[in-house]
Amino acid sequence: MSEMNIEMKGIDKAFGSNQVLKNAGFFLKDGEVHALMGENGAGKSTLMKILTGVYTRDAGTVLVDGKEVVYKNPQEAEKAGIVFIYQELNVLFDLTVEENLFMGKEITKGFGICDKKAMRAKAQEVMDKMGVNIPVDAVMSDLSVGQQQMVEICKALMADAKVIIMDEPTAALTASETRGLFEVINSLRKKGVSIVYISHRMEEIFELCDRITVLRDGEYVGTENIAEIDLDHVVQMMIGRTIGERFPKRESHIGAEVLRVEGLTSGKLFKDVHFDVKAGEVLGVSGLMGAGRTEIMQALFGNLPLDSGKIFIDGKEVTIKNPRQAIANGIGFITEDRKVEGLLLEKSIAENIHIANLGKVSNGFVLNKEKQLNLVKKGIEEFKVRCFGPEHECGNLSGGNQQKIVLAKWVYTDPKILILDEPTRGVDIGAKKEIYNIINQMAADGVAVIMVSSELPEVLGMSDRIAVVHEGKITGILDAAEADQAKVMTLATGGSL
Repeated sequence: MSEMNIEMKGIDKAFGSNQVLKNAGFFLKDGEVHALMGENGAGKSTLMKILTGVYTRDAGTVLVDGKEVVYKNPQEAEKAGIVFIYQELNVLFDLTVEENLFMGKEITKGFGICDKKAMRAKAQEVMDKMGVNIPVDAVMSDLSVGQQQMVEICKALMADAKVIIMDEPTAALTASETRGLFEVINSLRKKGVSIVYISHRMEEIFELCDRITVLRDGEYVGTENIAEIDLDHVVQMMIGRTIGERFPKRESHIGAEVLRVEGLTSGKLFKDVHFDVKAGEVLGVSGLMGAGRTEIMQALFGNLPLDSGKIFIDGKEVTIKNPRQAIANGIGFITEDRKVEGLLLEKSIAENIHIANLGKVSNGFVLNKEKQLNLVKKGIEEFKVRCFGPEHECGNLSGGNQQKIVLAKWVYTDPKILILDEPTRGVDIGAKKEIYNIINQMAADGVAVIMVSSELPEVLGMSDRIAVVHEGKITGILDAAEADQAKVMTLATGGSL
């Protein structure tokens, strides 16, 4: 495989009056894994979209192997050997794995007829080389996000990519899928393929990457060798200051039981689930992806039917068959997928916050403009949302700021119980700290908080107790003081302590 070095310098890009990149740069060497980091909205994805021809640059140069290039579109970039795997995967869900791999690149025999046998063999060969155990005739919609991600990487390899850009590749992967991805990345590096790795997960950057480039507010901050720096140095580069404690400490003042569930069962998803949460407590929920964590929470919120089991709030048994009943009983739910379930992306910040808080911003049936504006301004200020004001469309906010709007929306409903499913997924370290502060404040205000997270350091750093789920059952509930990664993983894989 021939080598490829890429140098981007002096890159400017504005969308209207919003200057997204100013004098940004990036230098990728052949056969390296290069982390591209920065807070949400720092311009990382935009810079890579300029490289691959999604956007045109306003100023600056892009050199590939010393020659200036301008790719008109992603197809041109791909022909040159540069492939971008987006966070929102670019897959056709109703087609098979094989059909996705060969879309627009079918192998044909005479008269343009598809050579199914050759395509199947080639697809299988690439899958085997990657150590990916997915049937090539499986329909994409039946696969996990992690498996879909692997299919995208296989597609890049079939395009004979010399450079693969991965945007938050492990955000939705299980621990074992992440390990598999790392093995693939390491074998690609040995073959001379370069990887641009965009991620907020610090542990991964230090384990996987050779060098790191940081952008801040659209500007180039610097490039360092990973072996020569530490976490504090990266954070300093990203946010211009040190962050202090990664997980802010709080005094726990745990009160009376607010929620208790007994024997919750739903089909094959989970069975005989028991736990309780008290006022002012953060109950972390851990477990491998697919263990049933989200499904338990969806059922508690009335989004999934229960076959049996009881739910008690403040000691009284309640019936929750739909989200309206859950909200009426004081439950708020911040879902795992903010883009699909948490926000109306084409609507403004104001509209998104109002939608769950109509009682607060209306007089009877009439919306009160002043109350609306005050609530939204309060949300933007309290939650430190980086935006142009209440009318800013949510689809144009960075991931961290979108998550803060979802939080604000539910926090202002004054819930007794707040369920947070992956509250910091795809969120940078600065915004994470702010979200942790909000969670701590909710607990301090006496809310019973349930936090589902795939990030073990987060569960250990933020929880008072940790409930561990394995194959639809809670295998143990640990006090944070006695919990560690080894104990949680033992329970999460079906072992006992």
